[in-house]
Amino acid sequence: MAVLDQTPAPTASAAAKAAARPVGIGLALAALATVVWSGSFVTSRALHDTVPPIQHAFWRWIIAIAAVAPFAARQTWRQRHVLRKHLKFLLIASLLGVTVYNTLVNQAGMTTTAGNMGMIMAASPVLMAVYERLGGARLGARRVTGMLVACAGVLLLVSKGSLAMDFAVGDLWIIAAALSFGSYSALLKRKPKEIEGLPFLLSTFVLGALMLLPVFAASYALQGGFTPTVDTVSPLLYVGVVSSAVAFFAWNKAISIIGAARAGVIYYLQPVCVALLSFAVLGEAMGWLQVLCMGLILGGVVLGAARTK
Repeated sequence: MAVLDQTPAPTASAAAKAAARPVGIGLALAALATVVWSGSFVTSRALHDTVPPIQHAFWRWIIAIAAVAPFAARQTWRQRHVLRKHLKFLLIASLLGVTVYNTLVNQAGMTTTAGNMGMIMAASPVLMAVYERLGGARLGARRVTGMLVACAGVLLLVSKGSLAMDFAVGDLWIIAAALSFGSYSALLKRKPKEIEGLPFLLSTFVLGALMLLPVFAASYALQGGFTPTVDTVSPLLYVGVVSSAVAFFAWNKAISIIGAARAGVIYYLQPVCVALLSFAVLGEAMGWLQVLCMGLILGGVVLGAARTK
């Protein structure tokens, strides 16, 4: 006699919850990377008068390589033929995300505040969304509206409530950094599926550091080195281990799950985090305008990151 299958069919609500889980993980990973990176803007500003920006960037990636290598070296060696096959892609990703982006951030920290750096960097999600739309993706009215609301908060904050944009030299450097990071994030969607996460991370860190090596040598010859102290080594360990190894892995994984445009909406949280950290750690001023703009940015993030039905 046949035994009837008593297992109930999954309901629509259960299927929806199951489908939402990866999206929630992707949003959480994007938020983790954003919060961690906020601290790196504060460290860039804190080290601006003790560690030359190029040396700051170079030692950051040497520390990041040392942190990632024990977990990724064996996988990377196994994938060496795959990595060699896609070397051109890896070189472009390394140039944009490792060599150029963080060096520009450190350079910006010489002449602008950490708060301004975080605010202007929040413009990079606009570029991520543009790239994704050019690739044929539909962004949706809710996400676009959230992006515009958050972007309005950023622009209001940068302009200090006026229509005049009074940029410092460092602000221009960080605009260039935002363009580089937005391009890197959009490029991640084209990462060959055969390249695994940890080998990709380690190979881009190594290639990026190698491309920095000539300018590091020039900086060391012209400017000299810096004195290793608790005040210089501790921030470098933070940006090397947490802000590079952990945050880049989380961000890359988030984009593979939810895409650059939605991850970019979460990235708008960065100026809020940077403003709070720079206020608490560096004593940078924060008034009613900053609070108002944070409200706009947070509202835009909630609206733009929400899952459409």
